[in-house]
Amino acid sequence: MASPPRSAPARVVVVSHTADVGGAEIAILRLLRARDRDAFDVSAIVLEEGAFPDLLRAAGVPTEVIATAAVHRVTRREAASVGALWRNAVATLAVARTVRRKLRGLRAELVVANSLKGAVITSIARPLRTPWVWHLHDRLAPDYLPVPFVFAMRALARWSPRLVVANSWATAQTLRSTPAERIVVAYPGLPREAFADQGHPPAATVGIVGRISATKGQRVFLEAARRVLAENPAARFRIVGGALFEDAAEENELRTLVETSPDLRASVEWTGWVADTPAELRRLSLAVHASPVPEPFGQVIVEAMAAGVPVIGTDAGGVPEIIDPSSCAVELADGVRRSDLGLLVRPGDDLALARAIGWMLRHDIEAQVMASAAREAAWERYGITRTWSVVGDAWGTALDARRGERGAGSGGADPSAAVATTTVDPRPDAGEETRDLDD
Repeated sequence: MASPPRSAPARVVVVSHTADVGGAEIAILRLLRARDRDAFDVSAIVLEEGAFPDLLRAAGVPTEVIATAAVHRVTRREAASVGALWRNAVATLAVARTVRRKLRGLRAELVVANSLKGAVITSIARPLRTPWVWHLHDRLAPDYLPVPFVFAMRALARWSPRLVVANSWATAQTLRSTPAERIVVAYPGLPREAFADQGHPPAATVGIVGRISATKGQRVFLEAARRVLAENPAARFRIVGGALFEDAAEENELRTLVETSPDLRASVEWTGWVADTPAELRRLSLAVHASPVPEPFGQVIVEAMAAGVPVIGTDAGGVPEIIDPSSCAVELADGVRRSDLGLLVRPGDDLALARAIGWMLRHDIEAQVMASAAREAAWERYGITRTWSVVGDAWGTALDARRGERGAGSGGADPSAAVATTTVDPRPDAGEETRDLDD
């Protein structure tokens, strides 16, 4: 840990804008369950009541809710509108004043922002000289977010947080002007129970798991399923998840597509929202990630690997870091690359995805060999102990820099010296649990 021993745990406050439980919320929940409670006393501020605050409290994190319906619901479409951004900015200033009072009342020594909106509010609300760390779960790139928003967030990352903790190297690379020494990459970690082996279904069941959205690839998945069914009518397909907000129309269109297609209607199952994602993954013989837009990471891919399920992912964003960490994948077919851990497909190409799915279904033994290797790799690279080690060091370094600034006037440490030690590479050569998976 970067910080020296303290007489009392450092007071850390996590700020998040949403009560919905998505990838960013799951990542911080797992992290906080694994935290060093002797070193960090963590509480949270969330901008709406709901599932996420409840889960934080269940994890032993005292959580305060500030009702801000006018602020927290900002869609990607609205983020592209100057007018919508201006209206939201005015509301955000009002919320920030309330958050600042809360932070002062909690005597925060470090603030951790866990979302884009949380970062904006934290940058405004944090008391003077209180450092903050941004846990960045989004690629700040025009192919992922509206252009004005991208430039604003990049500027924020460069000038305001003490450190940015990115969820992949692909995410870190989109920070552009942020100095490298202020960026830490910490892959979202999995708890030990995620690696439990409960067997797999005998039938050929191919699934896609996640929020239903045009950016998540369910449409590409269905078009690929249609192609696969033409050659393998016995295959079955599952869509696990539901839509949020503006994506409800996308879900309705996809359901209509399935209902009006006899081949799909008989072979596609919808689950809607599920509480136990690992259990759903273990019902699959093949897990597919089909996002046509480069994604920051691909947490569900790691969860499938941990469950021993063969994986296919899109060849963009943070996904190749997961499926092809050694950059040694070879071309299997047009638009399809094979690594030791799974297959990578060209984004948005339903024909390439169909080729990959068909190959996996025809080569069951090779698929299981890949799945076994992927499970071992996931254990080595994505255990929550590793993730906490990286993040705990980052938090400690931010606190060290704060103490250095306070002492600078009397010959104290140079804060830049503390920050310069924080770029941590959590890839396979870093230390981590080495117990056998089945211990």
